[in-house]
Amino acid sequence: MNIKFKLAAALPLLCLLTTTMAVAADGAGREIATAAAHAEMAAAAGIDMAHAHLHHVINCLVGPKGRGFDAAAGNPCKGMGDGALNDSGHSPAVRAQLEEALRIADRALRSNKAEELHRDAVKIADVLKGAQAPVK
Repeated sequence: MNIKFKLAAALPLLCLLTTTMAVAADGAGREIATAAAHAEMAAAAGIDMAHAHLHHVINCLVGPKGRGFDAAAGNPCKGMGDGALNDSGHSPAVRAQLEEALRIADRALRSNKAEELHRDAVKIADVLKGAQAPVK
């Protein structure tokens, strides 16, 4: 087999792989943006609604099969993918930011103090905004 034939045979697979990676990255980007928006909503909400929005943050980060996913809380990222932590090969720095946001959200859910909830929600939003990178 000559090299031209091998390249021609590999081209459709390469296109499919590139498209799949772009869709996954786009889904992860939308999940991160949605989680950040819900963190901002939690920062401005009363305790019960703040908890609901924090569940949304967690659901967007871990996806429906992830640890901590709460179907009863609703999933604003439904149809976007399998959770931002699962949907693309993040750099170690971005993955660390997503995991940090998840740790803060888990901790915040155990609080019933509005001031703590709001402070944590603002921090989550800031961390998630820092994790967002333009999709290339």
